[in-house]
Amino acid sequence: MKQKTNTRFLPKGLQIIFEDRDLLVVDKPAGLLTIATESEKSKTAYASLMDYVKKGSERSKHRIFIVHRLDRDTSGILVFAKTEIAKQTLQENWENTKKTYVAVTHGHWKVKQGTIKSYLTESKAHRVYSVEDPKEGKYSETKYKVLKESNSYSLLEIDLITGRKNQIRVHFAEKGHPIVGDTKYGNQTKSYPRMALHSLSITLTHPFQKQIFSFTTKIPNFMTGLVGGYEIERIENAT
Repeated sequence: MKQKTNTRFLPKGLQIIFEDRDLLVVDKPAGLLTIATESEKSKTAYASLMDYVKKGSERSKHRIFIVHRLDRDTSGILVFAKTEIAKQTLQENWENTKKTYVAVTHGHWKVKQGTIKSYLTESKAHRVYSVEDPKEGKYSETKYKVLKESNSYSLLEIDLITGRKNQIRVHFAEKGHPIVGDTKYGNQTKSYPRMALHSLSITLTHPFQKQIFSFTTKIPNFMTGLVGGYEIERIENAT
């Protein structure tokens, strides 16, 4: 059963989409870390939501557990578990979870729909890139479809088959179509308010009810504005 959200403890900058005794699903804004790093310990989705489930009580035994992550500059659907068992169950079935993203990239794609496959590895400088030798990297697969084009940009729907670090960003950049606003993998000569990558929807099997739950969000106006507007048919969120 879906729980009612207590707005008093609702974390700033996060919209709670769904909550029950096992799941906590949120819409994460761009610019917010999923979990702490060496340079940022407290301003994270995890820390905010931990405070939320504890309802302001340090003695509370309520906790949340990380199921997956989004990059700091990526917005959209983020799923947390509220028990260790729920976390393990979700992660064990994560490959069967459908994860749909949208992105705006530079330029026009010659192939409007396709699949990008490579083996990804990470340098000591924390930069991810593709390698030829399967032994040196992790298999990565990204499916994409161009939804709309403007003079300079393309709006793409992405089916994330594997979930490697920076996977979509690297795959698109290596194809010559970096994501708008991606200062790490794109050659930016223009300033953008944020990176145009958004976790649009996630469809998963509930860890205990065993029913299929789908969660979705709206594409940020910044992204649709780059291609002159676009509306994707909404999926009804689980209730």
